[in-house]
Amino acid sequence: MAKKEMEASEGTGARKVTHPHALTPFEEMERMFGSVFPPARIRPSQWEWPSWAEMSSFVEEKVPKLDIIERDNEVIVRAEVAGVDKKDLDISVTDHTVTIKGCTKEEHKEEKGDYFRSEISQGSFSRTSTLPCDVDGDKARASFSDGILELTIPKLATSKRHTIKVE
Repeated sequence: MAKKEMEASEGTGARKVTHPHALTPFEEMERMFGSVFPPARIRPSQWEWPSWAEMSSFVEEKVPKLDIIERDNEVIVRAEVAGVDKKDLDISVTDHTVTIKGCTKEEHKEEKGDYFRSEISQGSFSRTSTLPCDVDGDKARASFSDGILELTIPKLATSKRHTIKVE
């Protein structure tokens, strides 16, 4: 029998039976990489995989990074949205979630020469996150400075934090 079909464990006499067409772990990994990074993504002149930075930017969805801070009477949400104009932001708040949508505009500058690298992303994004408690979205405030969007959202009276002393 083929090695893939049956393998004997040393010293136990037990046998591991696998399907004759089953992939080895390395073949399975190669298949997964091939589905995410098809051969057309390989640099034909160099015959090597893209760098890790290129691969992660290809796979990674463009979403803003968030800080969510719960205070006694409010929740602060900070979002990193560099390159987005404040008029291109759409923010919505429900009792327990916040959604931030936006887009970066494509600049139509004609650059001379061929790009060696192009990493500045353009397009739209959307990020919805659950908040730690129920909030009053009608009273939310937003400010935007240096690529950071900051939302201040008051908690509902029933959601305010109470400290309980252990006796």
